[in-house]
Amino acid sequence: MRTRIGIRLILGAAFATATVIGGMAFAILRLQTGQLLTERTRCADQLSETIKGAAHFDMLENRRDNLHRQIRDVGGLQKEGIRKVRVFNKEGKIMYSSASEEIGTTLDPRGEACYACHAEGHPLERLEIQARARVFQAPDGTRVLGVINPIPNETSCSTADCHAHSESQSLLGVLDVNVSLAEVDAEIAHSRRVIVASAILAILAVSLMMWWLNHRLVELPVAALVAGTRRVSGGDLGGTIQVRGRHELGELAKAFNEMIRNLSDTQHQLAQADKLASVGRLAAGIAHEINNPLTGVLSYASLLRKRLAGDTDTCEDLDVIVRETVRCRGIIRGLLDFARPTTPARKPMDLDEVVRKAVSVVMTQLSLHHVDLSLDLASDLPTVYADANQIQQVVVNLLLNAADAIGDEGGRIRATTRRGPPSSIELLIEDSGCGIPPEDLPRIFEPFFTTKGNHGTGLGLAVSWGIVEAHGGSLEVQSEPGHGSQFTLRLSTAAAPEGGTPPSIPTLT
Repeated sequence: MRTRIGIRLILGAAFATATVIGGMAFAILRLQTGQLLTERTRCADQLSETIKGAAHFDMLENRRDNLHRQIRDVGGLQKEGIRKVRVFNKEGKIMYSSASEEIGTTLDPRGEACYACHAEGHPLERLEIQARARVFQAPDGTRVLGVINPIPNETSCSTADCHAHSESQSLLGVLDVNVSLAEVDAEIAHSRRVIVASAILAILAVSLMMWWLNHRLVELPVAALVAGTRRVSGGDLGGTIQVRGRHELGELAKAFNEMIRNLSDTQHQLAQADKLASVGRLAAGIAHEINNPLTGVLSYASLLRKRLAGDTDTCEDLDVIVRETVRCRGIIRGLLDFARPTTPARKPMDLDEVVRKAVSVVMTQLSLHHVDLSLDLASDLPTVYADANQIQQVVVNLLLNAADAIGDEGGRIRATTRRGPPSSIELLIEDSGCGIPPEDLPRIFEPFFTTKGNHGTGLGLAVSWGIVEAHGGSLEVQSEPGHGSQFTLRLSTAAAPEGGTPPSIPTLT
């Protein structure tokens, strides 16, 4: 079964949190338990010292009844947590006890009360307080803290009239105080419950926070990426993914959106290339029929040129016919090349000169449409390596399209040459025509698409776009309905290798 990465992250974080908090809780509980036991041991030791001090004079004067009564009274303070108080000699015989049934009995030297002093095989006179304390379980199941306190043989004891202890005897007996640990255990259990509950709440809080962060930072971006990928696999290249945050998934979303745009451009270019190939195949079918009348026009125009050699004006008109007929044959060859693309015949070319020739071709038609054409040609443009005939064809198409957009009411066209981005030059053709609707802009370079109705074939801009692309340049359009259009032709000024293609021009928007 597939497990989502977010669930794995949350489980991993919960496990790590539980491990850390569990370790801390264990250490805190152990430290608290040790502190409580230490404090209880200190209190029990102080109690035993108090009992020793209170019974000192009774022991000196051998007042056994008073001593026994004091021990019995102190041992009966059950509310104070005292379970038992007793005194036994160095042989382990219980001399006094709050439990009267124990008096006279002898303790096992290996028992819990005697083991600390006899662990080395002989009595130890001085022990630290922790060594004199022990914890054991009472018959009723509760834990009990026992603290033994040695009763040394003081000078006052060995010299008193009522005693017969020699000075060589260092230890007279041991005071044993047993204190209940029920309150300590209850407090430890309460602390354990509080710490465990706090640990569980902390783990749940961390898990909830991890879930929220995972949902916001991982699940939503990943879901958007998955949905976008599925749209792309379904052929939809029009959508984008919302970029969420400045992190790796945000960068991935940006890269995905850029990939979508590149795929869309590539798809458009492939469709354009396919349509242009269709144009080439169409041109191949009619090339023979067109070439025959063109050959006849060219032959008769050449004959008339020879017959009318003395008529200068007529000869100039015939020269235009001959030149344009030859160019038409070149255009047909170019259309045929769409089916089998060939590298343009690049030679050093003056863009200004190409523009002037294109203007001379269309000037008569522009005049008929009452179009005012103005030229702003830069005189310092670098040389371009391109096919002059093909570039002239592009310029003529752009000028004729501008004239068609203006219509019969008249307007103006402005042709400008200038330096473009690094290593490029540009030709701008601006018109005051009707403009292009925004929904038609993405399709204007498609073959057979036209906004002229029955007056256009839809091949001019498609052919122009293919020529410019073959030169490694770009052809862009900016238009607003009612405010005219501007076409920008950009060509590289870098010299192309023999038979190669010049560097591509960056497209600017």
